[in-house]
Amino acid sequence: MKLHNGSLYWPKTISSTQKYPELRESITCDVLIVGGGMSGALCAHTLSAYNLKTVLVEKRIVGSGSSSANTGLLQFSNDKMLHEFIKEIGKDQAVRFYKMCLKAVDELEKTARSLSKPVEFNRRKSLYYASDTGDVSKLKKEFKALSKHGFPVSFLEEDEIEERFGFKKPAALLTDGDAEVNPYKFAQTLLEDAHTRGVQIYENTAVEEGDREGEYVVMHTPHGTIRAKNVVYSTGYETIPFAKKLGADVNRTYAIATTPVASLEKWEDKSLIWETKRPYFYMRTTVDGRIVAGGLDEDKMEAPSNEDIIRERGRRLLDKIKEHYPSYDMEVDSAWGASFGESDDGLPFIGQHPKKDNIYYCLGFGGNGTVYSMLGAEIIKDLILYQSHPDADIVRLDR
Repeated sequence: MKLHNGSLYWPKTISSTQKYPELRESITCDVLIVGGGMSGALCAHTLSAYNLKTVLVEKRIVGSGSSSANTGLLQFSNDKMLHEFIKEIGKDQAVRFYKMCLKAVDELEKTARSLSKPVEFNRRKSLYYASDTGDVSKLKKEFKALSKHGFPVSFLEEDEIEERFGFKKPAALLTDGDAEVNPYKFAQTLLEDAHTRGVQIYENTAVEEGDREGEYVVMHTPHGTIRAKNVVYSTGYETIPFAKKLGADVNRTYAIATTPVASLEKWEDKSLIWETKRPYFYMRTTVDGRIVAGGLDEDKMEAPSNEDIIRERGRRLLDKIKEHYPSYDMEVDSAWGASFGESDDGLPFIGQHPKKDNIYYCLGFGGNGTVYSMLGAEIIKDLILYQSHPDADIVRLDR
C-alpha cells in the first residue's frame, strides 16, 4: 500500500540519511521490531538503553512511510475532547489517558534533547478555536473539564484572539505543554542513535510470522529466519486487516509546506493552531519561517495518486492560511497527500496480542500518532522487561 504521494517537505531538510543492509542470514534476538517508521524508531531507541539484543527490520527504507508525511505537531489534546472521553469511558480513564499524553510530550522532549543531532524540537502552546459560534459551548465544556483536572489551559474571547493572533474567531482554548518537531529528522536520528547503541537495523527485509520454537517466535525472511523472544509490530497504517478487526479505519489527508514567510507577525509564540470543525484545518510554523498546514480529510483509504488533485488541495490549504493571515507573502512549496489511521474510540492500540504471548503492537492510530508512539514505546518496554505497566489497560488491544 502506498502511504503518500506528492512532493514531501521533510525529506528535503536532510542532505543524506544512513543506509542499512538487507538481512541475508538467519539470526536470533531478544526483541524483533517490525517496521522502521516513527513507532519503530521510538521503540528501538527506548529499548536500546537496556541489555536486550534488539533487531529492527523494515520492508522498504526506514522513515519512508507515513513518518515522512507526518506534520510534526505534538499535542496532549486529542481529536476527541476530554469531556467527550469522560462521557464515553468514564472520568478516571479519560483523565488518566490525557495525563498519559501530556507526560508523553515531556518524554518526547527528553528523548529529542538526548539525541546526537538537533531535530527541530520546540515546545509550543496550542490555540484551539471555535470554527463557528455553535462550537463555543463545546469549548466552554472542554475548558471546564481541562481546568478542573489540572491541565494547563486558558479561555480566550473573540477580542483576545484577534489581539494576540490577528484573526477573528468567536472563542478559543490556549493550552500549554505541546510541541513541534521535524518528524523525518527525528525518526532518522532516533534510528541512527539506536544503531550506535547496538540495535541491528535491516532495510528491504520483509518478514512473515511463523511457528514457535520453545521460547522463540520464528519469523521468516526471503533469506532465512529471525528467532525472537519478543516481537513488536510497529507497522503503522499498513496493519489494516488486523486494525479493522480491532476497530479502526484508514482515511486520507492533505498537507502543504509554504515558502518562508519574512515575518510571522501576529502569530503569538508560533503556537500550533487548529479548530473544532471536522475534518479540521491545522497549521504550525517551521524553524525557517515556513507554514505547514493540513486538513481536507477524505473517507478514502489509498493516498491520492492524482497530482492535479494534490495541487488543487494544496491551493485550498494555502487559501485557508491566507484567510487567517492575508498579509503573509507565500506560495506552496510542497504539497502531498497521505493515508492515516483512526480508531473507532479515539485511543491507540498498544500492548500484547490478546491470544499470542510475547507478540506486541504499537499502533498509534489517531491524530496524535507520534505522542501515541512514545506512549507505546514506554508501555511495551515495561511489558517486555517487567510484564506490566500501570496504564496498559486503557490502550490494550482487547479493550
